[in-house]
Amino acid sequence: MQKIIDGKAFAADLRADITKKAAELKARDAIVPGLAVVLVGEDPASQVYVRNKGKQTVECGMLSFEHKLPDTTAQDELMELIDKLNNDDSVHGILVQLPLPKQIDENSVINRINPDKDVDGFHLDNVGRLSIGDEGIVPCTPLGCLMMIKDQLGDLSGKHAVVVGRSNIVGKPVAALLLQENCTVVITHSRTVNLEEECRRADILVAAVGRPEMVKGDWIKPGATVIDVGINRIDTADGKTRLVGDVDFASAEPVAGKITPVPGGVGPMTIACLLHNTLQQACRINNVAVPE
Repeated sequence: MQKIIDGKAFAADLRADITKKAAELKARDAIVPGLAVVLVGEDPASQVYVRNKGKQTVECGMLSFEHKLPDTTAQDELMELIDKLNNDDSVHGILVQLPLPKQIDENSVINRINPDKDVDGFHLDNVGRLSIGDEGIVPCTPLGCLMMIKDQLGDLSGKHAVVVGRSNIVGKPVAALLLQENCTVVITHSRTVNLEEECRRADILVAAVGRPEMVKGDWIKPGATVIDVGINRIDTADGKTRLVGDVDFASAEPVAGKITPVPGGVGPMTIACLLHNTLQQACRINNVAVPE
């Protein structure tokens, strides 16, 4: 059995399925899913991410709308753009790239988006729906984690899951998703007593704490499935940098039953799940069935 979970391959398969369904939706109902991405400022990492989103959106046969605003943009200007996108019938998904400049309140912006077009799943309505197990939009990275876990393990009922990290973007939503799958879920964080012992109990360990290589191999239960959400850039001895996760892959890989690498694990799933959410919402907004 393959031990390393190939996120690139999984994401490619998901995008292929989305492309097929988008084509069927266009042929059947004359609907083309549309994703609008708003970038405020010149953050280099955000620019690369937005460019990749636009490229993959078009490759899947969907409409891509990019709005690039200067970092001097006032909150009222951004709100006005969001209102315009909320009322645009060709837009089924709206994503405002974070972080935003300091003069803009992120929570106000997120909650200005129509919750039915909030394909990031950050609107309070969608957060609430997820917390009570109701149907809503699920944040992209946690959704990608769950897809890969279920692909590897199938039925998750009764599994002991430990989430390291309690962020609103990954930790809390991935815990809610695992709870819906009938796992016993423990959320750990920086103040957890005996963190290593908690991790050793996990059949499923999700690391999303933002600390390079914090989770060591001796923290892992033999045979556990390890999902590493961390993306950290560290300096190397030769003066260069490299990407590592929150898990020390070298010591964890021999112990784990399944493990995601960094890069090439969870990362590629984020954009693929964004496109998945956009397709789903195009169908929901227009009250049509998602193509099989």
